[in-house]
Amino acid sequence: MSGEAGLRSLEDTPTWAVATVCFVLISSSLLIEYVLLLLSKYFNKKRRKSLFQALDKIKSELIMLGFISLLLTISERQIAKICIPKSVGETFLPCQRITSDGEEASKCAEQGKLSLLSRTGVRQLQFLIFVLALFHVFSCFLTFSLGMAKMKRWKSWEAQTRTLEYQFSNDPRRIQLTHQTSFGRQHLQFWSEHRYLRLLACFFRQFYKSVSKVDYFTLRHGFIMAHFAEGSHFDFQKYLKRVLEKDFGVVVGISFWIWIFSVVFIFLNAHVFYSYFWLPFIPLVMLLIVGTKLQAIITRMCLDTNDKSLIVLGTLLVRPSDHYFWFERPKLLLHLMHFILFQNSFQLAFFTWTWFKFGFSSCFHQGTVHIAIQLCMLLVVHILCGYVTLPLYALVTQMGTSMKKVVLPEEMVKGLKRWRAKAKKNLARRNTSSTLHSLDASITSLDTSPSFNTLHRSPSVDLDNLSIDGDFVAVEVKNEDNVAGKRIEHHHKFGSFRGFDLSEAL
Repeated sequence: MSGEAGLRSLEDTPTWAVATVCFVLISSSLLIEYVLLLLSKYFNKKRRKSLFQALDKIKSELIMLGFISLLLTISERQIAKICIPKSVGETFLPCQRITSDGEEASKCAEQGKLSLLSRTGVRQLQFLIFVLALFHVFSCFLTFSLGMAKMKRWKSWEAQTRTLEYQFSNDPRRIQLTHQTSFGRQHLQFWSEHRYLRLLACFFRQFYKSVSKVDYFTLRHGFIMAHFAEGSHFDFQKYLKRVLEKDFGVVVGISFWIWIFSVVFIFLNAHVFYSYFWLPFIPLVMLLIVGTKLQAIITRMCLDTNDKSLIVLGTLLVRPSDHYFWFERPKLLLHLMHFILFQNSFQLAFFTWTWFKFGFSSCFHQGTVHIAIQLCMLLVVHILCGYVTLPLYALVTQMGTSMKKVVLPEEMVKGLKRWRAKAKKNLARRNTSSTLHSLDASITSLDTSPSFNTLHRSPSVDLDNLSIDGDFVAVEVKNEDNVAGKRIEHHHKFGSFRGFDLSEAL
């Protein structure tokens, strides 16, 4: 027997056992790769570019986890050989006892010191990082699936905006007072003028009426009037769906700051911080604050409209603006949602890891009551975030000053990009034609000059017979300036799309 006592190395292991394990690992890896390939083909077929990008981000995260695992495997012996004083090694412990194992730990004990991280600890840390990333991806997928399921009912609301009944009820010739409209009756109450009462009402509203039909119709109308022409048949529900898919690609990623937060969370699990009393409640508190803010934005928009005019013609018009959001940054709410989902995923991953590695009776779990509270908090945050806060976020964050690039379908964006590239190419050809015309004029003037009357006539370029492929036809050279002016005027006329700049959307 070689190696550590009681353990067999590959020298003492049958080759069929090694080959069997390798075959299982390779087969599992190929199966996962094939599943990801099928998902990529499916998203391409359905033209879901945002989900395809999110899948690529997941693949890159798996590759990074592979590198982390490889580095930990290679350096576990070197890490275990690092010895630290006992006075330092006995601080910030998750448990009130110390256990040591391995040859490296024995060598450090002979010096009166402790190993920085034992080889067993390195393997356990490696498993924790993998579980953390895996749970983050699956929890984000579960949360956004709940949000998409909630937003499916908005499809019927969007179809209702094209009915005669909706057009009649929103007739511009119809005059109402602001507080008589459905939106006004819902938000212009006695508590609306008092800040703290308004926040309290918005806090409770997110539980029983997070997004009502009246809120959807009013915010949809304000968005369309701010960015499109009046009476435009814009599918607002599909736009929200594309925005949420785009945001999913952001939330599912694990950025550098998210890894830093994970390191901080691991540090806070020391026994001296008593994190099991307060850490599970942080995602819930932050989620309730975000939901309250989103509800308060809707009420604030109604109050601003009422302050500007007490009379409404047709539908009450809210005006989107960035000043309703914290620091005038609507995207800040997306980062908060990202942080909330990650923190909740960390709690779930850490709970699963400690249960699998150490059992329920370990020092990481302070009794049955603590386990029940932690599981309840995890479940509540997932349901509340996916089914309540996420749809509300998708709707309210569109009330900023600008709109997202996904306002146009992917097929239209590709068509406009091809049109722009073709227009630039034709314009470049046109400029080349103008250069050739100037050169021909110079040669002609030299040929007719008295100083060069003994020279043979130089060949000239006939621009009248020059044909240009594309949407532009050949014109006479003498009208070049007029044609260029018309061409530029025509370009500027189609440079906007009924109220929004195409150059910003592409």
